[in-house]
Amino acid sequence: MSDRVADRAGALVDEVLLDPVVARVYAEGWQSWSPATWHAATATGPVPTQTWEHLMRFRPGTPVASEGVQGEGLLVLDPGPGAPARCYATPDPVTVPTIRATLVGDRLLVRSTGAVDVTEHRDGESALTAVGDALAVGAPRPPLPPPTVWCSWYRYFEEVTANDVLEAVHDLDAHDLGVDVVQVDDGWSPGLGEGLQPARRFGSLARVVDEVRSSGRRAGIWLAPFLVGAETTLAHEHPDWLVGPAGRNWDQPLVGLDLTNPGVQELLTGAVRRLVDLGIDYLKLDFLYAGAVPGRRREDVDGVAAYRAGLRLLGEAAGPDVYLVGCGAPILPSVGLVDAMRVSPDTFHEGGEDGSTGLRGLVPLAARAWQQGRFWVNDPDCVVARPSYGQRERWARSARRFGGLRSFSDRVAELDAWGLATVRDLAAGGSRPEPFAADVLAESRAVAQEEGSR
Repeated sequence: MSDRVADRAGALVDEVLLDPVVARVYAEGWQSWSPATWHAATATGPVPTQTWEHLMRFRPGTPVASEGVQGEGLLVLDPGPGAPARCYATPDPVTVPTIRATLVGDRLLVRSTGAVDVTEHRDGESALTAVGDALAVGAPRPPLPPPTVWCSWYRYFEEVTANDVLEAVHDLDAHDLGVDVVQVDDGWSPGLGEGLQPARRFGSLARVVDEVRSSGRRAGIWLAPFLVGAETTLAHEHPDWLVGPAGRNWDQPLVGLDLTNPGVQELLTGAVRRLVDLGIDYLKLDFLYAGAVPGRRREDVDGVAAYRAGLRLLGEAAGPDVYLVGCGAPILPSVGLVDAMRVSPDTFHEGGEDGSTGLRGLVPLAARAWQQGRFWVNDPDCVVARPSYGQRERWARSARRFGGLRSFSDRVAELDAWGLATVRDLAAGGSRPEPFAADVLAESRAVAQEEGSR
């Protein structure tokens, strides 16, 4: 059964009689770092408490419901055994309405700010996989085969140098670790707002790329192409290139770039082509949500349309053989435009290596397992296998079980026997391009629900 419902903003889409004790609601988050999971029908979803959190974890410019559950472009109601699941989904990745479900007595009221397809399915997992299959039809960029990756971030953070990366290349060879890509993360450059060139303290990026490629591996690099710091040279010289606030990081406010502005487009395509010409063919594109923040743009389009045009532009500049990983990226608007997608927050932030903050990414990683092999390859973020990471064993199991892209981020010399065996097994097993089987999806839902209720 299928009906398309198009109503005024916030209009009532559906009213469903259910048992509040057993019913569950899946709500898709706005971007990689947003909450996404199965909720009890009686639950209220997470609400940001600070402006920066709203900008960087939820949908900028969109209020978050103070009661009930809110999804961005997708919400699924599973009433429980004996009743079909009902799915409320955007008909395409270009229009992403906000959908809210509120329990009133024993009835769930579903409202949407835009058109949604309303469909019935055998159960919640069937509803999600059907959405995944439908939205992926006709994707403009069929995903490339996924590599295995070593990443600099969780060992060196912004202090990474060329010598650190060259040591990693040597140690990967010395231990015969079959990693496909050596990826330099944040720290190699002062940033887009100061010219996307290697920082003097980093050393020679060209030498790093040459050494990586000489080892038989591919070179990767981190970019945050859609935002700049409000205090950077670019922000001061080109205020007309800026759209609106995008949070705070690097000790300054962040602002999104106008991806419809020809000057911004030229800047981005030039930067990407320089890196590709250097020999880099793996791009980790971070903080992408900034491309869709609300605000005035040169062209009269909304944030989602501008974002998709900007991401498509990067893909064209990079070429068809460069592997694109989205991060901090609007989920549904990115469908068909990247090869892999971070589906969870960072493994840990600086200072969190002791594991005291728990597995920050486990709930959305498990909940979004249905996207694997349909939209893209799910990136769970890096395994960290050295003894100093307090959650290393549990995270390695979870990332391997519910993730598709296999990556780790350690100084190889600091790995003990367990850590070395873990990353060897991770690399040998390879990354996973295909969807998960039904039993894994059922397990992933159970894990998301259990962990989310703690």
